[in-house]
Amino acid sequence: MARYTRRQFLEDSVLAAAVAAALPAQSLLAAEKHKDAPKKKSGDLLRVAIVGAGGRGGEHVRRFLENPNTEIVYIVDVDETHGQKQAASVGKKQGRVPKFARDLRVALDDKSVQIVSCATPNHWHSLCAIWAMQAGKDVYVEKPVSHNVSEGRRAVETARKHNRICQAGTQCRSMAATLEAIAYVKSGKIGEVKLARGLCYKRRPTIGPKGHYTVPAEVDYNLWCGPARMLPLTRQKFHYDWHWQREWGNGDMGNQGPHQMDICRWGLGLDRLPDSVITYGGRLGYVDAGDVANTEVGIFESGGKTIVFEVRGLQTDPLRGASVGVIFYGSGGYVVMTSYDEGGAFDRSGKLVQKFKGPGDQGQHFANLVAAVKARDYKLLHADILEGHLSCAHSHLANISYYLGKPASVDEIKSTVSALTTHEDVAECLERTLKHLAANGVDPAKTPMSLGPMLKIDSHNETVLDNPQACALLTRDYRAPFVVPKADEV
Repeated sequence: MARYTRRQFLEDSVLAAAVAAALPAQSLLAAEKHKDAPKKKSGDLLRVAIVGAGGRGGEHVRRFLENPNTEIVYIVDVDETHGQKQAASVGKKQGRVPKFARDLRVALDDKSVQIVSCATPNHWHSLCAIWAMQAGKDVYVEKPVSHNVSEGRRAVETARKHNRICQAGTQCRSMAATLEAIAYVKSGKIGEVKLARGLCYKRRPTIGPKGHYTVPAEVDYNLWCGPARMLPLTRQKFHYDWHWQREWGNGDMGNQGPHQMDICRWGLGLDRLPDSVITYGGRLGYVDAGDVANTEVGIFESGGKTIVFEVRGLQTDPLRGASVGVIFYGSGGYVVMTSYDEGGAFDRSGKLVQKFKGPGDQGQHFANLVAAVKARDYKLLHADILEGHLSCAHSHLANISYYLGKPASVDEIKSTVSALTTHEDVAECLERTLKHLAANGVDPAKTPMSLGPMLKIDSHNETVLDNPQACALLTRDYRAPFVVPKADEV
């Protein structure tokens, strides 16, 4: 594969028995539970490489193990301890130990691998998917499918050019209750719907003081950083807390946000980027190593339809029963999804009209990928990479406005959002945000929120109009050789 600088690691070094002996008790119990499971016939199976052995990677492992059409043949992780343990655990469950590699290019160079399932940190998602598709693999890539707007579009272009199947990890597209709720919204039973609200009311504690910390010895930090800058480690917890540092993560606007943003777009029938975006918020309630917002409101306008997305990382009460969910506001009522597997439709007086309930089974989303791969038809996907890109790009545009923002008084923010030609709820949302901050002891007069610029979007060309600073943040400077290709190079 000419595009890659080949870097070979310990492909065949999994000492299954020795590593299994070091597994935590719960992993051994899980292995014991699966020991009598019927063995799959290897010759009939799609061969899967799972990249990323952490929390989401564990879910990928579970779903491909349970699928009768797949076999896990690689576990790839830059953390050798995590990777080796996962490989040994998979070996016990499926009866064949997958190879372990630190470098995903090892698996990409193996022509027998047919599917690459990406559960890395965010900054690797697009490049992992792009390299895999260029190597002739089909892909499942976690949300956000990109770390910035431009590389998400490159992933879409790569899928189309190389005729690959690429499923975005927005699993709600495969969940029964959400499907039923979207059908209800689109049926017109709550009247005309011009506003959808996404909620991420999820308590996020401080990640500790910014300092100088040591990268774990078992981690190849060069590979971990990949396309991002190889900066010193300034957070206490190496894994997961990268979400709250913008070099690698996207905050909850880009972490949880793509799930609910996707449902909002879906229900409103929006199949492009918005016409405009403006954001206000801040990292409030504590000072720590994080540099993304824990309180953030993004307002998106698209041809007379509005999405408002709220991130609250401090303690808060649900809104209409939802903490992480979506609300559609219609002229004749509203629909609330209070979780991935439950929701309801209400009339204008708040009376429940219909419940939506169904299994929030992520396995259906993985099974849908496998079915599309076998049929060689990306149109069978519930969440094609294009849908993932559009939803994640909404989140990225909100963050761009936030990153370019400046401290503003409450009156300045109120004046700006009240003047927007949007749904009247936009101003009410600010009032609720201020009450929420006051309840958490945050005084915006002493710790002001940031108000970002209104970004005018050319949705056809996926760029920002008349704002060079914002345009620069649509992409990033990549660190060789981990470079996302340009449009004419995918």
